[in-house]
Amino acid sequence: MKRRQFITLLGGAAAWPLAARARQDGRVRLIGWLDGYDERAITAALLGGLAKLGWIEGRNLKIERRVGAGDQNRMQGSAAELVSLTPDVIVAGGAAATRAAQRETQSIPIVFAGGGDPAATGLVKNIARPEGNVTGFSSSEPTIGSKWLELLKEAAPRISRVAIVFNPDIAPTSQKYIVAIESAADTLSVQIVKMLFRDAVDLMRSIDAFAREPNSGLLMLPPALIPDRVTILRLASQHHLPAIYPQRILAVEGGLISYNSDVADQHGRAATYVDRILRGSNVADLPVQAPTKYELVINLKTARALGLDVPPTLLARADEVIE
Repeated sequence: MKRRQFITLLGGAAAWPLAARARQDGRVRLIGWLDGYDERAITAALLGGLAKLGWIEGRNLKIERRVGAGDQNRMQGSAAELVSLTPDVIVAGGAAATRAAQRETQSIPIVFAGGGDPAATGLVKNIARPEGNVTGFSSSEPTIGSKWLELLKEAAPRISRVAIVFNPDIAPTSQKYIVAIESAADTLSVQIVKMLFRDAVDLMRSIDAFAREPNSGLLMLPPALIPDRVTILRLASQHHLPAIYPQRILAVEGGLISYNSDVADQHGRAATYVDRILRGSNVADLPVQAPTKYELVINLKTARALGLDVPPTLLARADEVIE
């Protein structure tokens, strides 16, 4: 059951009366788009945002898109391929895509959408006046960790121990999230267990052992690479573990709850920076912006399978409830 409708493309020149804002020098501008996942709402948000500003794909704009699908090697190869095309600007979806693009170019402007706290992850040093060629729209701050635990406890009141699941090799800000989570745990009377893993074998062994005790749950830190998320979703279901995730796609694919900033909204906002860069603005004049919209998704089908009766007050706050 959808609670929020994303921007959709209407198509046609008449649908976008602001087309005059785009530069009418006869040149077709090129955008390189490197994203972690191919999601319809994200696509509609970015293309719709650009079209509203007068940049129409196939008319005055060409987009070369590559999807990393959560594979770091594939992401780096795709970044190199895009940079070789010398686009006017690169849109990067998430921290992994942004870092991959950064490794390939220090001159082509990069606008990121999502990717956690950009200062903590090292994407930029100066939020107010970004140095180098990178700016964009951050997805969250580590303080969101306390909210994750609160939501999980609200959905599954019986849980008394929660494992924080993360790969330290790809989650450089994990400790900051953990501090916020542990602070909330004291108030919620929840025991916290740090579950570090580096491969699927680590992950399976850890969750299998953790699940032996009752009233347990999982909290996954970002990022969620595809092989890891598939394993965690499967094991959470197998062991009947309530879990909360940092990406909407994980709730869609069977996770109990996801909560984070609205990634589609960030891509829509990123279109404004792409527009300004195409019209001559410098990256340093475009400060990194914090998220303004958050998205709570609850998979009611999964809740029923876990034997959970999600409180109506929590369901009422959800942006999307999957039946």
